[in-house]
Amino acid sequence: MKELVLGLRLLLGSGRGNRIRFALMALGGSIGVCCLAIVLTIPGILAAQDGRVAARQPVAAHGVSAAEKGTFPLWLERTDPYGSRPLTRIFMARGTKAVEAPPGLKAVPARGEVFVSPGLHELLRAEPGLVHRLPGREVGLIGAQGLARPEELIAYVGMSRGDLSDGWPLSGFGTTWAPNTTVEHSTLNILRFTMAGIVLLPLAVFLSVCARLSAAERARRLAALRLLGMSAREVQRVNAAETVAAAGIGALIGLGEYWVLNQFVSRVGLPRFTWYPSDGALSGSTLVACLVGCPMLAWLVARASARKAAANPLAVRRTAVEKQPSAWGFLPLVAGLGIAAGYCLAGATGHAPHDTGLPSVLIPSAVVLIGVGLVTTLTYTCRYVARRVARSTSSVALGLAMRRNEAEPGGALRVASGLVVLVFAASLAQGVLIELDQVTKNTSPIQAYDIPYAQLTTAQRQSLERMPDVRARVVTMESSLVGASETVWSPEVVVATCTQLRAVTLRVGGCVDGQPLRLWGSNGSQDGPAEVGEKLRLQLGGGHRNVSITVPKRMVRYREFEDALVLGSQSILVPPSELPSSARPESATFTLISNSDSDTVRRVLDGIGHVAPTIDVIPQGLNITALQQIAVVKTLLGLGMVLGAVIGVAAYVVAATDRAVERRPQVTALTLLGARPRTLRAVQVTQVVLPLAVGLLLAIGTGKMAESSYLVTGGGTVFWDGAGLPFLLGGALCVVAVAALGSLPLVGRRIDPELIRRD
Repeated sequence: MKELVLGLRLLLGSGRGNRIRFALMALGGSIGVCCLAIVLTIPGILAAQDGRVAARQPVAAHGVSAAEKGTFPLWLERTDPYGSRPLTRIFMARGTKAVEAPPGLKAVPARGEVFVSPGLHELLRAEPGLVHRLPGREVGLIGAQGLARPEELIAYVGMSRGDLSDGWPLSGFGTTWAPNTTVEHSTLNILRFTMAGIVLLPLAVFLSVCARLSAAERARRLAALRLLGMSAREVQRVNAAETVAAAGIGALIGLGEYWVLNQFVSRVGLPRFTWYPSDGALSGSTLVACLVGCPMLAWLVARASARKAAANPLAVRRTAVEKQPSAWGFLPLVAGLGIAAGYCLAGATGHAPHDTGLPSVLIPSAVVLIGVGLVTTLTYTCRYVARRVARSTSSVALGLAMRRNEAEPGGALRVASGLVVLVFAASLAQGVLIELDQVTKNTSPIQAYDIPYAQLTTAQRQSLERMPDVRARVVTMESSLVGASETVWSPEVVVATCTQLRAVTLRVGGCVDGQPLRLWGSNGSQDGPAEVGEKLRLQLGGGHRNVSITVPKRMVRYREFEDALVLGSQSILVPPSELPSSARPESATFTLISNSDSDTVRRVLDGIGHVAPTIDVIPQGLNITALQQIAVVKTLLGLGMVLGAVIGVAAYVVAATDRAVERRPQVTALTLLGARPRTLRAVQVTQVVLPLAVGLLLAIGTGKMAESSYLVTGGGTVFWDGAGLPFLLGGALCVVAVAALGSLPLVGRRIDPELIRRD
């Protein structure tokens, strides 16, 4: 305990410079703790949103008689895309039996009443056509307890029981799980893995840099205590007292910074992702990680940095030769690159792994090993390059810079490590964005909307066909072979004209109206063939006689648009005149076709909602829930990259400033010896730029390998991404330019002989 008190007394009585350094350590630590708190609270925010979604899930009325079910309210949910956002419409009809109201509402809406979320309320003002999907008048807003997030688009619509023939009775609300989580478990694991790479790795480097400010001066002060008779362990405790005190104060300040940031950003929101301030409240585990974990990291760094001064005090004197860095730092880098190279080789040879067990452990391990290896090998690599360049150059500025880096490679490590890890993490994040882009990318020029044919009246079908944005419509239905069992494959029947067929396909050859035709798709799977002359039965239902069709001999080849499978391969094209206009077969699907741009899709869905508000619409290839999740993940990844950039730049600023202060005696000595300011500035810039450039090249190379290995295990079609390389190189050049500009003002015109009096 006396060592801790001595460390604090030395801090308070060691002059203004050390107190300023202590304040910088605490301030830098607070930035790191704030970023750590942001990362650790993201799962809690997502869990709070999922909890509110689970609380509004209906509970079906089970274990009651059919007569009693008729007394319960009816419930029907429809989720449609609005652009790339889900629009949830919940239709409810009151019953004679009262049940609790949905969360956020005071009562079950009556017929004609509509309760909307605040986000949907604002959207209705900007898009009046959206009101067609909500039959009724708006009478109120849904409270926060009934919304997953503030910008969610959801509405409760009151209907009559006759309008909800497909609804089912409910006895209340609230379940233990949410059917559509904000981010799925597998996607959340990817997010955690990426956040660890782009935030936590640079954060560990940054906190280590903050804990080692004025390392040389502190080491000499500790060596003096050791020479005065203190034991090695007591010297380490004295050093740890100051560092832990700075980390503890910084942790408290950082948590305060997070609270202010959470209150502000939660009200403003991020693109495509908002939350309530209470969702971002600090949990117990987050408080422990920040208030205990960060001081513990500072304790370990302080003990490690004081080990040399405690073991051999004379080794830290100004004239002592620094020990050469060990080559053992290459071990984690080689291990991580070995794992990444193995997966890259598997992808190049066509043996990409399909299981998710082993890669889910090895790939994160490889990323951590490579990130650690980049930091541990930077000292050795920079010393080697500096020695080679110093021997071959004839430039005074370059020679001085390289000799300084050769004599003190640890300074280059502190300055460059944060930015090097940042560029490595950016390459990895780019791989995650590529994988997500493969999921959301829509290359088809058309969009199909599947609607149950039996749920539409004749007037509704005609209204849907007349919508201006609908370019075509087709009806597909199941058939059965006459005389065969139900398990035997039978072709699908497409009810459409040749004009409609050409509107939904890329190319059609030899189509003739007025007669059945065999369709053969060139880009679809070839199902079992139907023999020419066989009889197909179409069950129309609704009192209509079944229709029999003979499999025709004439064949029409067609080619569908890429990623758009509207027609089944080897279907039978039947003219609409073959079926009665009033028929409503249960197995038929009414498919509308439009262009695939987002504005057209939105107008078509608005039109469908106006004609048939409660109809179940399935947009083909448009998983709006997955799109919403991916949008959230992209936003959080963007947040992580911003945090990583803040941490990397802060690590550079802190380390470069600290290094410049430590080097003032050497700069003053060179000035007194006649070195010009221009030469000294060139030396300062070269000392920073060379190790940084070497580290950035290593980061880009290893980052691309780690990115490729991740894409190989992701199951996508893209393994090698050369398109992102110019972006990384451009970013690296910008980083080098900023570092060079930041080094220029560190050499001043004023000469203070006091700085070299002791030398």
